Amino acid sequence: MSDPFSPEVSDRICKHMNEDHAEAVALYAKTFGSAPDTESAQMLSIDPQGMNLMTQAKGSSVPLRIEFDHTLKDSEDAHHTLIDMVKQARAN
Repeated sequence: MSDPFSPEVSDRICKHMNEDHAEAVALYAKTFGSAPDTESAQMLSIDPQGMNLMTQAKGSSVPLRIEFDHTLKDSEDAHHTLIDMVKQARAN
C-alpha cells in the first residue's frame, strides 16, 4: 500500500476512514484540530501535509484543516501516521 499521493489515493483513504473509522476521524478533530465540541467528522481529503475534515458541532458544519507533524511520503506513511495519531489521541 505504498502508492504516491494522488486524488485517487486521497479518495480511497477518505472512503476507508469515513466508512470504517468514523470515530477516529472525530477524535482527530477533537484532539489535533482543537475542536473539543466535535460530535462527528468526515474526512474530505488528505495530502502529504495534512487532512481536511468537515466537523459537526452544536448543529453546525465547520471545515477543519489538520496539519501533520511531517510531510507524508506515500499512502503507507499516511496509514502509519493516522494509526499513530489515533493512539496518541486515545492516550490523552
